[in-house]
Amino acid sequence: MADTTVITLNKGRDAHLARLLEGLGRGPHPAECIVVEMGRAPAPLPACGFPIRRIVLDSDGLPLARARNAGRRAAATARLVFLDVDCIPSADLVDSLSRDLAEADGLVCCEIRYLPAGAVADGWTEGALRAAGHPHPVRHFPEAGLARTDNPGLFWSLAFGVRAATFDRIGGFDEAFDGYGAEDTDLAFRADALGVPVLLSAGGQAFHQHHLACDPPLQHFSDIVRNGRRFHARHGIWPMDGWLDAFARLGLIGEGWRDGLVVIRPPRAEEIAAARVPADRPF
Repeated sequence: MADTTVITLNKGRDAHLARLLEGLGRGPHPAECIVVEMGRAPAPLPACGFPIRRIVLDSDGLPLARARNAGRRAAATARLVFLDVDCIPSADLVDSLSRDLAEADGLVCCEIRYLPAGAVADGWTEGALRAAGHPHPVRHFPEAGLARTDNPGLFWSLAFGVRAATFDRIGGFDEAFDGYGAEDTDLAFRADALGVPVLLSAGGQAFHQHHLACDPPLQHFSDIVRNGRRFHARHGIWPMDGWLDAFARLGLIGEGWRDGLVVIRPPRAEEIAAARVPADRPF
């Protein structure tokens, strides 16, 4: 696929990255894969049958918007596939998204199946990952072709394709969304305002590798509050409302946050530890 570049971001998840690259190698190869490393020296990569280029950003946090934009600037192809480092692509994923983009102009999302702990081992097979993976409970994909959703809030940046020219017309990710949260929903809302739809594809899947997480994501509390305020100021609605409700129940923000988000206190270390998701939970 000489016209398609895969872009992924990494910060310390080298084993996950290696499996992502292994998955890419099992299908039709992209023109190249661009790996954007966020604030760390890159580890050696396994040999692949396609070119890999690396960009290292100087950052202590998770500059997701800036990192994705850096990957786009490095790409010279007409089509882009953004793939989260935690995702193992099905053999047909990149080819499927590339063909979707040849037919339709939009933000094209594929299905993600979430893997429990221990689901990926040496010698993994796509069939085993598909059997072990859990679909997301509120995102439903068509049996064939593409389906348009009128809810841009269903867009997710874990695995999506977009034409490079369309990404540039939208303006890319807004780098004022610094750190974790809302930068992808903002992209989808700005795309929707320009008439660029969110499209759900029947083709290809990505298998999300298990990692430690918090529910709610208290480790990203400051980012979520800051980016939530920015999103609300621009679009007039609150993103990540389930997380903000959880923060209010914990007494971290005021219960009337929808009328004005007031921080009462940051989460304590013991609260962050207590929020860890059990290992057998898919997401």
